Amino acid sequence: MSDHLNISDFLSPVSLSAISHDEGYKDGQLGKVIAVYDDEFPDLDEVQLVIVGCGEQRGSGLIHGHSEAPDKVRRHFYNLYYWHQDIKIADVGNIKAGSLFTDSYAALKTVVQELMGDGKTVIILGGSHDLTLSQYYAYAETKRTIEASCVDAVIDLNLDSPFRHENFLMEMLTGEPNFLRHYNHIGFQSYYVHPRMLETLDKLRFDCYRVGSVKESIDEMEPVIRNSNMFSFDITAIANTYAPANTISPNGLNGEEACVLMRYAGMSPNINSIGVYGYDAQHDKHELTAKQISHMLWYVLDGRSRGKREAALDEKDSFNEYHMAFAEVDTIFLQSKKTGRWWMQLPDKKFIACSYKDYLMASSNEIPERWLRAQERG
Repeated sequence: MSDHLNISDFLSPVSLSAISHDEGYKDGQLGKVIAVYDDEFPDLDEVQLVIVGCGEQRGSGLIHGHSEAPDKVRRHFYNLYYWHQDIKIADVGNIKAGSLFTDSYAALKTVVQELMGDGKTVIILGGSHDLTLSQYYAYAETKRTIEASCVDAVIDLNLDSPFRHENFLMEMLTGEPNFLRHYNHIGFQSYYVHPRMLETLDKLRFDCYRVGSVKESIDEMEPVIRNSNMFSFDITAIANTYAPANTISPNGLNGEEACVLMRYAGMSPNINSIGVYGYDAQHDKHELTAKQISHMLWYVLDGRSRGKREAALDEKDSFNEYHMAFAEVDTIFLQSKKTGRWWMQLPDKKFIACSYKDYLMASSNEIPERWLRAQERG
C-alpha cells in the first residue's frame, strides 16, 4: 500500500462476526478467503480487487443519510463459493459518514483514487447513485481522460429536482475542466426520458442504449463496456421482480442480464472501478436485492478471471486477422483465438473493441455504426 496516505483514516472496519451472525464461513466460501478489514487493515500487495462500502444516501433526499446496504450485500456475497482462485480480493470496510454528504463524497474519492493508483480495481457498494461523481472525480483528480458507462433506467439529468441523485450527470458530463472522453448510457427506459434529452446527448456524441435493445442483443454491450474505464450500475435498471428494492419501475433487466453486464465489466482490461448504487435496504423483500447484487459481484470475479486469459493485441499469433475494405476504407479486424472477442482498426491505426456484427456489416461493404461514431468523436 502507498505510504503517503493512510486510507484507513476514512474507513470503518467490517464486523465479520455480525455479518456471519457469529457462524463464520466454511472452507471454499468467499468469506473465508477475502482479506477483510476486521481487526487489522489487510495487506493489499497481492490483491487485484478491492471492495469499498459507502452507505451515503443523503444525495437521494433521505435524511437518515447512511445505509446498511453495503453490509447487507456482504452478508450474501461472503456466503458464495470461491471459484476463481486466480483472483485475490480484499474488503477495506465502509467509508465513514461525513458531517455533510459532500464530506462522504470527498472521502470516497480519495480512497478510490488511492487504490486505483496502486493498480487495484475498486468495487464500490453504495449508497445512492450520485456517488458516481466520487468515482469519476477519482480519475479527474489525476487529470486522466476516461470513457464511462452507466447502467440505469433513467438518465439523471433532471435539473428541476432538488436531489443530487437525479441530476448529478450534468456535473459529470459538462463540468469544467472535463475529463470525460465518452459516455455510454445502458438500459434506459424510454417512458422516463424526455426525447429532447436523448437528442442533446446524441449531439454530444454520447451513446444511449434502450433497455429493449440491450435485452435483445446483450452481447453488443460487451465491446461498449470493454472500451470503458469506469462502470456504474444503478439497480433501478433491474426489474422489480429481480430487485424488489427498486421501486422505480416494474420493468427492466432480469437478474441474469444484470450479471452478464457485470461479467463484461470484469472482463474489460480497461475498467478499474465498478460501482453498484441505488440499493435502499429498507425497501427490500427477503433481502432478494442484496442477493442479486451479491451474484452480480460474483460475476465480476468470473469476468476478471476470463479476461486474464486474453492475449495482448500485439501477440499476433493469438488472433485471427481479417483485412477488408468498406466504403473505400481499408481496415483490419482482429478476433481473439482465446476468447472470441473482436477489435477493429480506425484510420489512426488504433484498435477499438467491436463485435462480430460489426465485422459482418463491414464484410457487406456497410460502415459499422460503432466505427462511424468513433470517427465522429475524433
